Amino acid sequence: MLNGKIKLKNNIFLAPMAGITDSAFRCIAVELGCGLVFTEMINARGLVERAKHAWRLMEFKEEERPIGLQIFGSDPGMMAEAACLGVEYGYDFIDINMGCPTPKIVKNGEGAALMRDLGLSRKILESVIGAVKVPVTLKMRKGWSEEELTALSLSQIAEDAGIYWITIHSRTREQFYTGTADWGFIREIKKKVKIPVIGNGDLVDPYDCKRMLEETGCDGIMIGRGALGNPWIFRQVECYLKEGRLISPPACEEIIKTALKHLRLLTDLKGEDAGVREMRKHAAWYLRGIRGAGRARRDINRCKTIYEMESVIRGIKGDGSF
Repeated sequence: MLNGKIKLKNNIFLAPMAGITDSAFRCIAVELGCGLVFTEMINARGLVERAKHAWRLMEFKEEERPIGLQIFGSDPGMMAEAACLGVEYGYDFIDINMGCPTPKIVKNGEGAALMRDLGLSRKILESVIGAVKVPVTLKMRKGWSEEELTALSLSQIAEDAGIYWITIHSRTREQFYTGTADWGFIREIKKKVKIPVIGNGDLVDPYDCKRMLEETGCDGIMIGRGALGNPWIFRQVECYLKEGRLISPPACEEIIKTALKHLRLLTDLKGEDAGVREMRKHAAWYLRGIRGAGRARRDINRCKTIYEMESVIRGIKGDGSF
């Protein structure tokens, strides 16, 4: 059962995504029905050594709760210390990343590389769980490759260690984000452990989300890339699961309004220069499928101030005119 020490709004989560799911994005997602959010993954060593770039990622607002701090690293003591810092900062729970496939992470024996060293993984889990009184959760993949499918073993290790729940992205590290997510593997994990299992991978609409829950028996779902430019997916999924009906996609006016709010949240969080630069990619995602948005995207990429970007976004009509 998911609701316990962490009081959830629903079982539809936003996946932590590096460089994307900052406080601004999370606020939008929560407002539009997301049940649980996480920080971007943060380097445990950076937190312990008080690195500015790591601590900048720690910012969150009260309206984002419940919120988890996701940390990565390969040193059990460092991970435990970082978790303690997260609890002191006010996070509701700690999430351990053992699924990131990025080369610069795995080359240090972190992220998905830990799925190749179950002994070290066990030490990290036990160290973090023993250091904090808040729930500790775990995110992983199927394994390193199809020849090294270690998620089942790691899930059982996690359960024995006292992990609150596990999240499975049902691809291997070797796949990165290519190919098809193997939902059947999530079902196998769910059969083997008693703790809650969250499913992740290839969730882009309400139909996918309902089907994953039904086919795998998982306790919750985590949406990642399906939420880019489409934070409305959370309320769409919640309505479809609860009432069996589909909410109409947002009109152009609502998309523009949300994009403008996102821009303001970003610039409040990161300052005008960084916020405007960061918003360029989000604007491109928001404007997908809107008629006449091609020129707007080009203009947005040249914007350097809030005023310039707001003017471009407000000028989008959605009917091919601009």
